[in-house]
Amino acid sequence: MANGYGGIIANGIKRSFGSVAAIRHIDFEAPPGEVTALIGPNGSGKTTLLLILASLLAPDDGSLTVGGVDPQVDSNAVRRKVGWMPDTLGVWESLKATEILTTMGALYGMVPGEREARAAELLAAVRLSEYADQPARVLSRGQQQRLSLARALIHDPEVLLLDEPASGLDPGSRVELRTLLRRLAGEGKTIVVSSHVLSELDEIADRAVFVNRGESVKSQSLDEAGTQVRRYCIQAEPMEPLADALTSHGVEFEARGDSRRAEYQVLLNSTEQAAWLLRTLVMADVVITAFAPAGGALEETYMSLETDRQ
Repeated sequence: MANGYGGIIANGIKRSFGSVAAIRHIDFEAPPGEVTALIGPNGSGKTTLLLILASLLAPDDGSLTVGGVDPQVDSNAVRRKVGWMPDTLGVWESLKATEILTTMGALYGMVPGEREARAAELLAAVRLSEYADQPARVLSRGQQQRLSLARALIHDPEVLLLDEPASGLDPGSRVELRTLLRRLAGEGKTIVVSSHVLSELDEIADRAVFVNRGESVKSQSLDEAGTQVRRYCIQAEPMEPLADALTSHGVEFEARGDSRRAEYQVLLNSTEQAAWLLRTLVMADVVITAFAPAGGALEETYMSLETDRQ
């Protein structure tokens, strides 16, 4: 039974394991054509939610559609629509890289010539062509992650669920992952990424859902995240004129840094206020050597939610 909506809509999802409530109440939406970040600390229910979205776990309560289909009504239809990338490659390590992909292709009903061609295409896309005939166990952690991504894409799914996809990737591979996910979103796919690397998500995601202790606590777009109060770190050489200038303009600041690098941290309401402050300091002949947000927009939201809960 489909509702015609190609993304993900989850309302009031709950899931317990015995007496342990892994998910208490999560509302979650991921539109097609966008990358939605799923953010929360360890044990917050992120992986359990992803397993439910992939139809690998059933919720105890709540409503859910994935690609317009209710997994509890037609799980096979959902699995045809979904590409699932867990945080580890799994029990495939004795198979060669090509064998892993062609086996997955066969499970999705692809004919032999089609699945071999698709496997070669994806191995090239994730820069693993030279390892096509190597068993997965000889691959590094980062290479296994790239192979796991190729495996999730074998049947060209319209919904992609990624659990810590950047884990183990070198900086170059992270850039390639970001480029690939943005391209796939541009093709209209629904992409959900769970990650602890919030700086990466700033570059990848269009929106974010924050979860904690099994509950969704906030949902916001990246545009909304960029307009909130943010911490800025400022350095000068020397630091004393910076302190005097901040004080004279009524800007509260906190000393941060260490013995190698002193800095002041301020809270600013907008990029316009940040631009005003930087211009004011320069005009006061303060020699500014660094002026930048203390963290990414999503990290700022995450830290503010953590502060509110303390």
